[in-house]
Amino acid sequence: MDHDRLFKELLTTFFPEFLELFCPELAARLDADSVEFLDKEIFTDVTHGEKHEADIVARARFRGEALGFLIHVEPQSRQQNDFPRRMFTYFARFHEKYDLPVYPIALFSYETPRKRAPSKYRVEFPDLKVLAFQFRVVQLNRLKWRDFVDRMNPIAAALMSNMAMGRAEHPRVKLACLRMLAQLQLDPARRQLISGFIDEYLQLTIEEKHEFEVELENLVPQEKEGIVEIVTSWMREGLEQGLEQGLEQGLEQGLEQGLAHERGTLLRQLRKRLGELDRTVAMQVASLPKDRLEELGEALLDFTSRGDLDSWLQAHRV
Repeated sequence: MDHDRLFKELLTTFFPEFLELFCPELAARLDADSVEFLDKEIFTDVTHGEKHEADIVARARFRGEALGFLIHVEPQSRQQNDFPRRMFTYFARFHEKYDLPVYPIALFSYETPRKRAPSKYRVEFPDLKVLAFQFRVVQLNRLKWRDFVDRMNPIAAALMSNMAMGRAEHPRVKLACLRMLAQLQLDPARRQLISGFIDEYLQLTIEEKHEFEVELENLVPQEKEGIVEIVTSWMREGLEQGLEQGLEQGLEQGLEQGLAHERGTLLRQLRKRLGELDRTVAMQVASLPKDRLEELGEALLDFTSRGDLDSWLQAHRV
């Protein structure tokens, strides 16, 4: 996975929203129309001959002010011990080249370690403090996704997928991301960018997909409709990619997605006939294999109470 490309595309598309979420004081004064992304900067280490690329550099102004400044955002998908020094090197070279103030931001997206990442680079002697350079740190694995569910920000909808969560929370977090995305009412291209980001970083197991479907069914119809539309676009894209990669692979993916749709339809039919299902029963139904789903679809026509469904599940050893 090209983490740098995914994050750069997300951040350059929703740059003011990123600043609003993580640098609110800066964003409050920023003239969003003044933001201009500069070509990727490449620096050569004259000692080792190595090339380093700075990811996102934007020139901007505060509202009502003529003097501009630079914003440097460096997404980092793995820990590096020399990262603070590298951030200072970027700062110094940007400051020298453009003769402008630089606001430096590091965005850490790695899963581990979870200890607080350094945000300073110092050069000191016993009798003299030569340098105390500081940069803004956004460390996703130390942020709680629940703190962002009501922020109504496209960057929040995407980056909750990278925040701290337990394994059992994956279906719930993915649903929270999609609920926010559906409510944001973005244009199709921007919505697709975020939904693809979410799906890339929150890939669910088969069991987690079943739980996701159960959680989805419990939403009010209006919310569910928006999320189903997004999930359907994933299914369509998956089928198209499958056909490009090979008919056999595409058919497999199509069958799996069709089975997910069949489970959702069956759960809706059961709720309509028997009333709301408790979580355990809904999970049992969602985990049924294809042949059992078909059998249950036929049997439910004769159900008149919840006891009929419980008896059927027990008889089929679910």
